[in-house]
Amino acid sequence: DRKPHRSKRGYGVLPVADANKNLWAPWRMEFIRSLDQENKQNGCFLCDYWSHPQCDAENHVVWRGRSAFVVMNRFPYTNGHLLIATAAHKGDYDALADEELMEMQILTRDAVRLLRATVRAQGVNVGTNLGHCAGAGLPDHLHVHIVPRWVGDTNYMAVLGDTRVIPDGLDSLYGELVKNAAALGITDR
Repeated sequence: DRKPHRSKRGYGVLPVADANKNLWAPWRMEFIRSLDQENKQNGCFLCDYWSHPQCDAENHVVWRGRSAFVVMNRFPYTNGHLLIATAAHKGDYDALADEELMEMQILTRDAVRLLRATVRAQGVNVGTNLGHCAGAGLPDHLHVHIVPRWVGDTNYMAVLGDTRVIPDGLDSLYGELVKNAAALGITDR
């Protein structure tokens, strides 16, 4: 793939980097649709995780701060996909106190550092979907997606085969993340 590019010297054609290709995850739509029903029946899973620290390993909560926590995504886009979630059930940045917002940013920074050390991420997508129409599967509980990326991680399997290739199990990777988070000193706050 090549796209036109205008430089000071005029128009030229530059290659489109493989890392800029779409990361298709068609299985996510089923998950998003299922959340509405699940949340009506069981309440918010992030609130449940926060209120049950004794179940952190079972829920794949990697570590907790004072007002936010880091948890593995049960339906990852890629291996190591993490969520940074607020402790309080708040759906937008406007609802956060400055201290809550700052802690989310610190946890985001530390989660990126952890993914680089643990899964050798070559790049990372960091993002928040605000509102159901923006793609938020859980629009009323603010969370940030931390998605590790590698050159060539998008391929035909997800697009044509509705199949994703995740090279490590959640439980196995969870153990590595917890161990490396402690080694990096990011859980000692």
